[in-house]
Amino acid sequence: MRIRALGVIGVVGIVGASLAGCSAGGSSAAPATESGERTITVAYQKTSAFHQLDDLFQKVKPEFEAANPGVTVKLQPIESENDYFTKLALMNGSPDTAPDVMYEDSFQIRSDAAAGYLLPLDDYVNGWADWSQFYDAAKQAGYGDDGKTYGVSMGTDTRAIYFNKQIFAAAGLPADWQPKTWKDIISAAQKIKAAEPDVIPLNIYGGKAAAEQTSMQGLEMLLYGTGSTLYNTDSQKWVTGSAGMTDALQFYKDIYADGVATPLDLALDSTIGSRVSTELLPQGKLAMAIDGSWLPGGWSEGKNAWPAWESTIGLAKMPTQDGGDPGFTSMSGGWTLAVGAQSKHPRTAFDFVAMALNQENTLKYDTENSQIAVRKDVATSDAYLSYNPTFSFFSDLVQYTHFRPTTPDYSQISSALQAATESVITGQATPEDAAATYDDAVTKIVGKNAVEQGN
Repeated sequence: MRIRALGVIGVVGIVGASLAGCSAGGSSAAPATESGERTITVAYQKTSAFHQLDDLFQKVKPEFEAANPGVTVKLQPIESENDYFTKLALMNGSPDTAPDVMYEDSFQIRSDAAAGYLLPLDDYVNGWADWSQFYDAAKQAGYGDDGKTYGVSMGTDTRAIYFNKQIFAAAGLPADWQPKTWKDIISAAQKIKAAEPDVIPLNIYGGKAAAEQTSMQGLEMLLYGTGSTLYNTDSQKWVTGSAGMTDALQFYKDIYADGVATPLDLALDSTIGSRVSTELLPQGKLAMAIDGSWLPGGWSEGKNAWPAWESTIGLAKMPTQDGGDPGFTSMSGGWTLAVGAQSKHPRTAFDFVAMALNQENTLKYDTENSQIAVRKDVATSDAYLSYNPTFSFFSDLVQYTHFRPTTPDYSQISSALQAATESVITGQATPEDAAATYDDAVTKIVGKNAVEQGN
């Protein structure tokens, strides 16, 4: 039990290190309460594979309305896997459609705060008793460039390799499989292709259709495993010309050349993320998937429940390229709840956030969505630690993890990463050419003075 708790503490320590130097501002005066008839809208993502947030809000809505006479909560799920950010930005473009509460990816906080979409929450959180339960680094994940708080963290995550133990057995691979290098992954995929030709040996997201899945679960998982980085936090410059970027793209070329990767008609399908978790893995059509810690949350209950997952699925750490120190790698992100800057009822909107992220509701969300908890009273509770057998494994990956840059231009950089992988897997560019095109795109996005040469 203690190991799991330490893993959670470790992840927030790393977040804190990556965002050091920020400090929350705001005054100590709490904003006035609101009364009378009023409606708040809550915008969030919902897909066939991701329903846990909708489940949470469906629970909180009647509770909040009962506790606040005169308030109506209007839930606005955005049922899109890849266009969520675009649709949310369009909603924020007009006071008539801007939501009062929104589900906000931590990497979008700084850009959306700078764009004027988000309300500073310091005056609200400073008067919220529960705020002391959040780890300091989880608080920092919601900071804007001005050091103010714009989002309240819901949890974080890590990434690894899921594999089907039954398919592995048929291919002569062990149930406790743990690759030490990228070559070990490709070797296993080749054995699966030979033994089970109707099974997709390996899915690693690639292409623009998979959006941030390509960046986080795909190219960045590989890149950081080479010892390279996207962004030098010391110099505050983006890295171009690194051998690691070319090597990461070469991995994509190799698995497609060997015919062990997800076929292009699936890989370039905008629903590939949902299909991996709700169809390909549960139906035994996919042997290995490099994916996030949240997948078991969808298998434990609900319409995509998969009772056999615990006996079928094995977990392996993602190795570094050649097994070099520290041996393994992972990526971490996290989402927040934020209040819209154009809200007519900001106090009511924040009170909804506070109820949605109280101890009881955070426990519900973090367990059901397989999140690494960032509230102390959740992270250390027996109810959380005993809920899912994968929590210990994924929390332990914190020691190897990396976090996306939280600069306002990251989303554009991410799009360039996705375009680079797509050009390689479709055969339109060599890894070297795709890396060069990426370098040019980064330089145009941030300017020549904001890039540096990598190794």
